[in-house]
Amino acid sequence: QVQLVESGGGLVQPGESLRLSCAASVSRFSSYAAMWFRQAPGNQREWVAGISSGGSTNYADSVKGRFTISRDSTKNTVYLQMNSLKPEDTAVYYCNAWLSATNYWGQGTQVVVSS
Repeated sequence: QVQLVESGGGLVQPGESLRLSCAASVSRFSSYAAMWFRQAPGNQREWVAGISSGGSTNYADSVKGRFTISRDSTKNTVYLQMNSLKPEDTAVYYCNAWLSATNYWGQGTQVVVSS
């Protein structure tokens, strides 16, 4: 059973930064596309960023220029660097990946941006 484990969430003030991590329990995780989603209270889960197996990245307009998705193939980990955080970025952030035609989700990590 594949596991995706997120970490790095927390409480920060507006304008600060956080880096989220998503560690996969499989080797060669870099061979698969991975994505970050988020869900704020009362809202539907929304896509935030994605990275392909080839390293191409794309972002939701709401985070473009502030967030960066990357991966470390040696650690089977995907990261989400979040800069210039805003209160509207407050949400539970989830890692997602398709591995061998099966979709996997992590358990989520809470990010709260508040002064």
